[in-house]
Amino acid sequence: MTLTIAIDGPAAAGKGTLSRQIAEEYGFHHLDTGLTYRATAKALLDAGLPLDDEAVAERMALEVELSGLDRSILSAHAIGEAASKIAVMPAVRRALVEAQRAFSKKEPGTVLDGRDIGTVVCPDAAVKLYVTASPEVRAKRRFDEIVGNGAVADYAAIFDDVKKRDERDMGRADSPLRPADDAHLLDTSEMSIEAAFQAAKSLIDAALIKKI
Repeated sequence: MTLTIAIDGPAAAGKGTLSRQIAEEYGFHHLDTGLTYRATAKALLDAGLPLDDEAVAERMALEVELSGLDRSILSAHAIGEAASKIAVMPAVRRALVEAQRAFSKKEPGTVLDGRDIGTVVCPDAAVKLYVTASPEVRAKRRFDEIVGNGAVADYAAIFDDVKKRDERDMGRADSPLRPADDAHLLDTSEMSIEAAFQAAKSLIDAALIKKI
């Protein structure tokens, strides 16, 4: 029986790093569900198709291949902006949620991170984590990441973008970002990634023991 770990939280809270670390530790399959929306958006952009046609976007979403998601390509800002436009479309969300649920059944276990994993995609996940941090800390992390990669960044603009993203994610009618009722909260504002990993590991180990 597959063990599914659902990890949700706002942008730049550290859930992606934590999810990849957990997947590597346990030999589980990992899916950054945000990349599925970005892959759909990239397919639309590459084909020169409109971003406001839900039927067309749904068709592209149904064709996304989850095993071929390239983070380095899909992290482009333009793709992210396009993804935010199609992510609010119910038909697109339904198509991608079904694909994500199918992925979650892979043996021996899966780690899915996103914004509605514990609440919508995998409500029966064995372990649910909600990883968060203050907007100021998340903006600083994003700023440091950009500067660390040799690019120029504007902290004020990044902070404003983080707040707008939160409002959009938490305010949407379909699958808003929120912790599942039974999710374990990990606030990484003052926590190192190693401390967050150890906290998550203790919860996952307890879930694994229950399954034995």
